[in-house]
Amino acid sequence: MTKIEKVLYTAKAHTTGGRDDGASRTDDGRLQVTLSRPGTSGSGTNPEQLFAAGWSACFLSAIRLIAGKRKIALPAELAVDCEVYLGTTRAGIGLAAALSVSLPGTDQETAQSLVDAASHVCPYSLATSDNIEVKYSVIASEPVDRVREAQHA
Repeated sequence: MTKIEKVLYTAKAHTTGGRDDGASRTDDGRLQVTLSRPGTSGSGTNPEQLFAAGWSACFLSAIRLIAGKRKIALPAELAVDCEVYLGTTRAGIGLAAALSVSLPGTDQETAQSLVDAASHVCPYSLATSDNIEVKYSVIASEPVDRVREAQHA
């Protein structure tokens, strides 16, 4: 288990009603959401959507951190899609996740290296490691100039 040595930030949220037409708000008022069960016609979001949004944002930041340390230029179109699955397990209910990282204009090897490294830096990835099934995938494409060079070689 990883122990925090120095707290850098504390997020605080207050929730009432749970996922059944509940509500959640942060102590600073920046986030206020109505909650609904997944897959229903309710007007709110659900905890899995919030987890997916937080994880994808954190993972993208981890990629930026790694790329900066390695002096790798990232494309402006860098994006992370995160799917969080809620399902049944032998023990009851559980989660699984898939993160798809889009790094257009980046070669596959570099892109995969960044994603692999980010999975060992992102706090969400670390918290879920060996706890739930997680699949990482990379969408990268060679820069157009390299493709043209290969075609003319």
